[in-house]
Amino acid sequence: MEQSQENRRRKEGAMHNIVFENSWFLWFLLIIPLLVAHYIWRQGKANAPVKLSTAGFFAEGRKTFRHYLRHLLFALRVAAIALVIVVIARPQNVDRWQSSTTEGIDIILALDVSGSMLARDFNPDRLEASKNVATEFISGRPYDRMGLTVFSGESFTQCPLTTDHAVLINLLREVKSGIIEDGTAIGVGLATAINRIKDSDAISKVIILLTDGVNNRGSIDPMTAAEIAKTFGIRVYTIGVGSMGYADYPVQTPFGMRYQKMEVEIDEALLQRIAEMTGGQYFRAVDNTSLQKVYGEIDKLEKSKIETREHSRRDEVFMSWALAALALLGLELLLRYLLMKNMS
Repeated sequence: MEQSQENRRRKEGAMHNIVFENSWFLWFLLIIPLLVAHYIWRQGKANAPVKLSTAGFFAEGRKTFRHYLRHLLFALRVAAIALVIVVIARPQNVDRWQSSTTEGIDIILALDVSGSMLARDFNPDRLEASKNVATEFISGRPYDRMGLTVFSGESFTQCPLTTDHAVLINLLREVKSGIIEDGTAIGVGLATAINRIKDSDAISKVIILLTDGVNNRGSIDPMTAAEIAKTFGIRVYTIGVGSMGYADYPVQTPFGMRYQKMEVEIDEALLQRIAEMTGGQYFRAVDNTSLQKVYGEIDKLEKSKIETREHSRRDEVFMSWALAALALLGLELLLRYLLMKNMS
């Protein structure tokens, strides 16, 4: 409804926003008064007074309405020339609604890339499913600044906060398990994400932390990191990924990588406390569909207003002026060669 009202306001104000791409060409309109002056002068010269002894010769030759219509030919020609000049100047409708209020916040995705993220209870595995859903989430929020950190036994920043979502998505696709020391350092992963967003001047600062395990590495306690996030006004949404019960986990053997059934262990109590302390929420995702729903819920929860600037949009409107010029020229030719054919 709001969008349709805005479009209507734009259309109503369209005629007040006409500009000309080649505005310098409008100087040629000064030719018009010169043509009019020359026409008047020529008519006066053609009608110079002649002294006659009697006006009887002209008694039967009084000027008719058709005689005066000859001036219409000139008027039509001049009007057509003026319109052609306007067409060449390229009139355009400028959409001046540059300021607009849109949705936008700063968001850091903290992604667990430990070896257990290769478990096959998601399709094709937890890591790839998380990357795919995160990509959809990023694409659905074009006005947000977003960044990416990854963690396992250690943590680093894959992409700082940016509005260039194409770059962010490409860097997200490059994330693989095994790029850093294995383990699950939730506290370190959260601290890295906090460090990347704490200095943001956004009204709303959010971290989405996704993991499938229990904190077993790192020098920073997860709750200590949560307290730091709270201090900086950062909301943390935590997501535990993993099916209920058992899942196929990758295990390195002398014969290569093998998958074995192992119990899914997620420290839900810890993730719940982190979320509650920072004003966020904890979610559990047991498959691809539920993971999509989790990101959908976070998308609904995190909506804040920011002011953005957009480029002016210009629409060409010369066609109506060109059609008017053709119509006038056509009318002039019609009158000149049909109705006034025998008039000198």
